[in-house]
Amino acid sequence: MVSKTEETQLNRLENQVDNGGGGAWEYLCLVRKLKVRRSEKVLKHGLSILNDIKKRSSLGPDEWTLYEQVAIAAMDCQCLDVAKDCIRLLRKSFPESKRVGRLEAMLLEAKGAWAEAEKAYSSFLEENSLDQVIHKRRVAMAKAQGNISGAIEWLNKYLEIFMADHDAWRELAEIYVSLQMYKQAAFCYEELILSQPTVPLHHLAYADVLYTLGGLENVQTAKKYYASVIDLTGGKNIRALFGINLCTSAIGQLAKGRNKEDKESSELQSLATTALEKDYKQRAPDKLSLLTTALKSLKVSS
Repeated sequence: MVSKTEETQLNRLENQVDNGGGGAWEYLCLVRKLKVRRSEKVLKHGLSILNDIKKRSSLGPDEWTLYEQVAIAAMDCQCLDVAKDCIRLLRKSFPESKRVGRLEAMLLEAKGAWAEAEKAYSSFLEENSLDQVIHKRRVAMAKAQGNISGAIEWLNKYLEIFMADHDAWRELAEIYVSLQMYKQAAFCYEELILSQPTVPLHHLAYADVLYTLGGLENVQTAKKYYASVIDLTGGKNIRALFGINLCTSAIGQLAKGRNKEDKESSELQSLATTALEKDYKQRAPDKLSLLTTALKSLKVSS
């Protein structure tokens, strides 16, 4: 995940390059380092270097890294002739390279030659079953074809091998949520919380899924995770503050005739409501009346 500082640095450098201030190579290196997709910019500024013999020769061995970067960006932009030319030059210089072979298979994907791409990927995995890039390409290819069940299958197989890949767990969770498979999504978020317990977004997504599942036990647990988000963010997550109030209202309905929530839980709801009202007064005072009406409808206003 790119930090705010890194994003600011990237945007500043991008603006500098776009306005003719130089630094195209530094920009391309930063894009590669942060693993972000700025395909149109990479294609434009990468070609400006590759098409200039002096600039290209000054890169030394990094010239081939740039050819690879531009090839991928060209495929993203459907500039397949550019991608083909870059890959051809790479294959000429590295005739036995598996890395270039992956690019050739990706080009087949970009052309929509799914069967040929799948055959190439299967061949790579026969040689090396631990090739993460190839496993991820199969997931991407399934999604590109609209084969969501296939994407789920490949992601699950991938996670059996690479269980520590947080991005893959998050991607699988999001697919499950899109299909309203909330129990499966909850399992994914539990894995993320276990491996990254201090990331508030995992707690928040898990709480959302539990609240959506419904039922007294799930909503009570959701409330605890919304509370953990508030704790991890210093009380600055508006969605979690709303979550506390929504859960309080739902628990009140679901627990009718049962024991009431303890004093500590009631105090948490009151604090969340107060924090929401304070934030609205500062950021959107004209919307404060709407907030008050919404909270009253939940019967949790302070």
